[in-house]
Amino acid sequence: MEVILKQDIHTLGYKNDIVTVKNGYGRNYLIPNGIAILATESAKKMHAENMRQSAHKEEKIKNEALELAKKLEKVTISLGAKTSTTGKIFGSVNNIQIAEALTEKGFEIDRKVISIKDAVKEIGKYSATIKLHKEVKVDIEFEVVSE
Repeated sequence: MEVILKQDIHTLGYKNDIVTVKNGYGRNYLIPNGIAILATESAKKMHAENMRQSAHKEEKIKNEALELAKKLEKVTISLGAKTSTTGKIFGSVNNIQIAEALTEKGFEIDRKVISIKDAVKEIGKYSATIKLHKEVKVDIEFEVVSE
């Protein structure tokens, strides 16, 4: 079953993408919850026309994301965490703490677009990926220090 997404879904696709899903998932979850619409021929034609009209706006949003990515590449974050004597962190550092640190630096980044490659369980330098746009990703470096 083909559907047109009305909003971004992390594991499936982005808004206005035409994706193929299993019939039950589309019929029982996506369409009733207003997340997607059925991709009929008329819906595809309307979708194509809307995409043509919104191409200019999309380019502007992408350029803004690229500018923000250039600024974020220069940012270094230092996060404090409670640690044991061996340097292991009690708990772990996650995307919420990185989002809060970026907010303190003046960048409003949603925590849902931040992903950390490896689990952060010890003091050291790590990398996180921020997905600003479907075509724009930026890696930022952060350091975990003992409080």
